[in-house]
Amino acid sequence: MGTILIDKLLHAVIKQGASDLHITTGQPPVLRLDGHLRRLDTKVLEPDDTTNLMKSVTPDRCQQELQEVGSTDFSFAFGEAARFRVAVFKQRGQVAMVLRQIPNGMLTFEQLGLPPVVEKLCSRPRGLFLVTGPTGSGKSTTLASMINHINETVDHHIITIEDPIEFFHKNKKSTVNQREVGVDCPSFSEAIRRALRADPDVILVGEMRDLETIEAAITAAETGHVVFGTLHTTGAQGTINRIIDVFPTNQQEQIRTQLSTAIIGVLSQALLPRIGGGRVGAFEMLVVTPAIANLIRENKTFRINSAIQTGAKQGMQLLDDAMFRLWREDVVSKEIVMTRCNSPEDMVGRIAQAERGLFDDEHDVSQKVHA
Repeated sequence: MGTILIDKLLHAVIKQGASDLHITTGQPPVLRLDGHLRRLDTKVLEPDDTTNLMKSVTPDRCQQELQEVGSTDFSFAFGEAARFRVAVFKQRGQVAMVLRQIPNGMLTFEQLGLPPVVEKLCSRPRGLFLVTGPTGSGKSTTLASMINHINETVDHHIITIEDPIEFFHKNKKSTVNQREVGVDCPSFSEAIRRALRADPDVILVGEMRDLETIEAAITAAETGHVVFGTLHTTGAQGTINRIIDVFPTNQQEQIRTQLSTAIIGVLSQALLPRIGGGRVGAFEMLVVTPAIANLIRENKTFRINSAIQTGAKQGMQLLDDAMFRLWREDVVSKEIVMTRCNSPEDMVGRIAQAERGLFDDEHDVSQKVHA
């Protein structure tokens, strides 16, 4: 019964274009569609149902981990249709599960709406490029698109370190080796150190969670590799601060110097519900110029946002400017922009003025935001 049910549920996820499937005792299965939760018209799940559904997709080693520590993560392919990343956990002594759909097809930079400068940064010979944003903001999709772009255009050796592996990459022009933490290697930091001996050109670090991983990633970037990493931070300025704050005070000055030479860019993103259905990405882009490297080195990161503001020629933009533009173009509602932007007070003023028709062109807008 479990397997029939899970197949039907996964087909529903794919057919309706849901991002997630939630399974928990005491309610029917729930889909997340365009950011909203929708209950399916089926029976309320009993404890046995959730356990059977879990067992029908969860590998034995993960079932064992669930018993021992109360949660586990893995991913699996659902035929040719899609892949799913799964988080299984205990709640009130019962099994609960969230399955996130990972599309099989890779999206291009244009389809994702990424800032054009991203393509340039992907072709740099070395450096650390961070993709940041809250959970569910599409970081994995963006990174998969970048790896795929490199894979299709240059003959590189790409090593990915993921937990779990989400998008599968076939070898195209490049050779891609994907390592899963807990299956192929014990930890992110250990895998980065080992990767350096495997003649890589590009290393993807699925999550930079701790000091050891961040340190290893910066070192790899300094020693002549392109390193892509992700952090759950909002905004480029916050990302830089977060990396430095992970280190003990007595190491921070050294890390500032290392980071200023290693980092080449930060892309910070949010996924917003689109008017009329679907979702759209809003992006903040920091390109590390010599001037910005200086701000990092001299502990003046509070000036990064205004540097992004004046760096439009280098392809930079602030998240709030991107959101404001999406509102002006009638892609995203005013309410969504107000609740999701970084500086709500500024945004209220900007939108009010724009609604009164005070701005004649985009140039005025960018001049007056942080005046």
